[in-house]
Amino acid sequence: MTVIDANRMHEIETRYPEYFHRSFRQRFGGLMILIATLLYSLYAVWFFDLPKLLAEAHWERVGIYLSQWVSYDVQPEFRIEDDGSIEIRYPRFSPLGDNPHPDWVVNNPDGSITVSVSGTGRTVTVSKSETIVTAHGVSVPVEVSSGAPKVIGPVPSWMTVYDDNVLANLGFAGDVSISVDRVKIRKRFFGWANFVFDTQSSFFDKPVGEVVSLIVSGPRIKPDQSNLSLAFDDIWNNSEWQHGDVWTKLFQTIVMAFLGTLLGSLTAFPLAFLAARNITPNRLLNQILKRFFDFLRSVDMLIWALFLTRAFGPGPLAGSGAIFLTETGTLGKLYSEGLENIDNKPREGIKSTGAQTVLVHRYGIMPQIVPVFVSQTLYQWESNVRGATIIGAVGAGGIGLKLWEAMRTNANWENVAYMVILILIVVFIFDTASNALRHRLMGTKTH
Repeated sequence: MTVIDANRMHEIETRYPEYFHRSFRQRFGGLMILIATLLYSLYAVWFFDLPKLLAEAHWERVGIYLSQWVSYDVQPEFRIEDDGSIEIRYPRFSPLGDNPHPDWVVNNPDGSITVSVSGTGRTVTVSKSETIVTAHGVSVPVEVSSGAPKVIGPVPSWMTVYDDNVLANLGFAGDVSISVDRVKIRKRFFGWANFVFDTQSSFFDKPVGEVVSLIVSGPRIKPDQSNLSLAFDDIWNNSEWQHGDVWTKLFQTIVMAFLGTLLGSLTAFPLAFLAARNITPNRLLNQILKRFFDFLRSVDMLIWALFLTRAFGPGPLAGSGAIFLTETGTLGKLYSEGLENIDNKPREGIKSTGAQTVLVHRYGIMPQIVPVFVSQTLYQWESNVRGATIIGAVGAGGIGLKLWEAMRTNANWENVAYMVILILIVVFIFDTASNALRHRLMGTKTH
């Protein structure tokens, strides 16, 4: 074991003072950052009043919206006529078609009608004098022959009594609204109704095998059109899902992102050479262009879209213009900073040969910056695919506008889910392709 005396220790401290005489910031910097983070978090909780916000949030709506993304409902209405008969009515645009006869609605010999709301024993039996709701292992009769519906016996927790109707909540399976002269049932199904063919199609409600047989070798449904062409038209012009319009708007979004990014990069590229201090030794011009880039990118793409939709009207032109202005500022800043960080030795070597300025830029600068510029542009392009969806919601065209229209109705959440999935797929494809191209240009391997 080596013993270090006082003189040797003093010599070591003198030689390496940074290890033995650290400043206050070096000793307590990490602790101060931790304390500041905790204090800021407490301030954010107080400023946004998070406890109250969490307590008053409608968490039950989360489950409702999520269930509507992956399901659809059918809403038959049973009207009790004066003569005691029961008339069944479906909404005008019912997923079951114009003349539905579902097997879960059964006419009983005594004139009553039984509806199977789910396969777990939840049923509703409607008669002229009472409606019996069976759920959660109990049957609850509701008398409808008097002036107001009346629950016979104790009222279960899943049933709510109002002045003129009784509402039974059956969970995901649906609900039942009972009044004196009518019973309205909402029955929910998993899946997306009529996703391929709508109720007006000649192929509606046919088994898959029969549809394939008709397309391949069946007799023509319309004499002047093949069954394959007819099937494609019915899918593309599906009135409920509007596949043709959705895919057209999706393509508009991709074109908006591509066009805006392309024009922005083409504009930013020459301006970046003028803004770079080491390329253009004019400080006034450098500062003017850099502040111009700051202005373009400091105004959010969404704000530019709002301005341009007022100027040119709603449509993809406004969206492409908003992306173009934003990308000119963003790429101009990135390009100019990239030029200022190049290695000047190749440039100086070529300049020493007496080459013209264009050749100096071509052979001394371009080989260094092209991979970086292309990589940055690809990244902005994939980001703008997502951004084009957002600005579409304010009228700039594309699938964003279509998505916003579906959300505003608060009833077409399955259509919202369809478009969200398409957007996710497109973003995933573009992210993957862009990453692969960037790694190839930069000479790095993907894992």
